[in-house]
Amino acid sequence: MKRVSHTLTYPGTTVAHVYAMLADPAYRKAVGEYQRVTDFSCDITPAGGGMQVRLEQAHGTDRIPSFAQKLVGREIRFVQEESWSSPSAADIHVSIPGKPGEMTGGTTLSQAGADVVQHIDLAVKVSVPLIGGKLEELVAGFVTKSFDAENKVGVKWLRGEWRV
Repeated sequence: MKRVSHTLTYPGTTVAHVYAMLADPAYRKAVGEYQRVTDFSCDITPAGGGMQVRLEQAHGTDRIPSFAQKLVGREIRFVQEESWSSPSAADIHVSIPGKPGEMTGGTTLSQAGADVVQHIDLAVKVSVPLIGGKLEELVAGFVTKSFDAENKVGVKWLRGEWRV
């Protein structure tokens, strides 16, 4: 199992604004477009003091090593489910339909002066004999880049600078 611990910063905003952005399907779609996903769907529903988020996205595999392409094919699909218990904390579960891998963990949003800090902590597990560890490293790197893309779009989104 590989752990991913990653921190993102949204400057000059509030937890409420970042949470509202994360609850906006248009923002989630903008992130998918920025990442050039080949297929995307998003379902966000209020739940108690939080929300339930379900993202399904497919990514092309042309930029991953050939040993991994042989296992996943021409695209890899991720289903990300977020259970936000409040505007500042969520449990995350990411599955890879039809593949022996998943990610579980959580994220928090906190105010740090004028900025919002998002901390993500996930465990990546790929159950493939002999190369599971290499695949976990690959998935962990992919997830980190994905969250960095989300942050890049988010910073511009919050400033009103994002253009599709």
